[in-house]
Amino acid sequence: MQRKVESLEKEASEPSFWENSTNAQLKMRDLAVLRGEIQTWSDLSDNVSSTVELFALAVEEDDEALSEQLRHDLDEYTQSVNALEFELQLSGEYDDRAAILYVKQGAGGVDAQDWAEMLLRMYTRWAERRGFGADVLDFTPGDEAGIKSATIKIDGKFAYGYLRSERGVHRLVRLSPFDADNRRHTSFALVEVLPEAGESEEVKIKQDDLRVDVFRASGNGGQNVQKNSTAIRLTHLPTNVVVAVQNERSQAQNREVAMRILLSRLVDLDMQKKAEERAKLKGEHVSAEFGRQVRSYVQHPYQMVKDHRTDFQSNDAQAILDGDLDELLKSYLTSQMESASAPSNAIR
Repeated sequence: MQRKVESLEKEASEPSFWENSTNAQLKMRDLAVLRGEIQTWSDLSDNVSSTVELFALAVEEDDEALSEQLRHDLDEYTQSVNALEFELQLSGEYDDRAAILYVKQGAGGVDAQDWAEMLLRMYTRWAERRGFGADVLDFTPGDEAGIKSATIKIDGKFAYGYLRSERGVHRLVRLSPFDADNRRHTSFALVEVLPEAGESEEVKIKQDDLRVDVFRASGNGGQNVQKNSTAIRLTHLPTNVVVAVQNERSQAQNREVAMRILLSRLVDLDMQKKAEERAKLKGEHVSAEFGRQVRSYVQHPYQMVKDHRTDFQSNDAQAILDGDLDELLKSYLTSQMESASAPSNAIR
């Protein structure tokens, strides 16, 4: 990090640095983040060193009260080191970015729409617990209850790094509140997680590659929704990626949001292609499945949440649905790190 700071400081001192103001601002932001991270580690190192010295003095003078206080301080420093050490796993190219999270109902009718809304609430609660921002970018309500789909932006330190583990199909088993006979139902919902695209992204969208369609927004929204064609559908012709947004009240606002989501989808697509190329070089098997089931949430006949990729299991399903996701997310990231560090079986 110090070497990166020195490189950026040298670059910032060049006379031509501010000729591209957007690029310069991004680099100055990166510089500020790096300085902050270095300061965090430096302060922790200094605190540990001084506390160890004081502890030796307290033992020498048989000062039990001071020793106890210093033990407490060292426990806190240990927790801080563990947290910082875990963050080192979040070293992917986009891990430090905000996340754009898309939740869509799957099979299961009204129960699936309700399940999609439960997942949206779970991620929103998780963001609130961490002090992250959660803004709704697009929202389509269900026919009777829940939602058909929703897109939210979760903004906070390593938001994408933590949430990228949530991509895939999530399954719920419960006694349906929409079944008059109170029978057990299984519902599915799809979760997609994208890194927010930066202002100077390598992935560019040419106007010739873009088809723009306008249409009237559906659902509740008053006269503005009924009379004006404010909803936007963007189609990226080379990749056939489609993004539709109808949540905002003006066409211009919907187009701006749709462009942000489209760019993030293209960044994600580019990232997937690079991962597949790396996997082929290493001789790894690359699954062609899309959205396979990653996690099951059972509320009847027992309480359980199980991640099928890591075998992490919890009997407190309600706590997880209330946003207590950290252990689930960490188990996935840890398994990914262990998998990445394992020797490859590829024939060299």
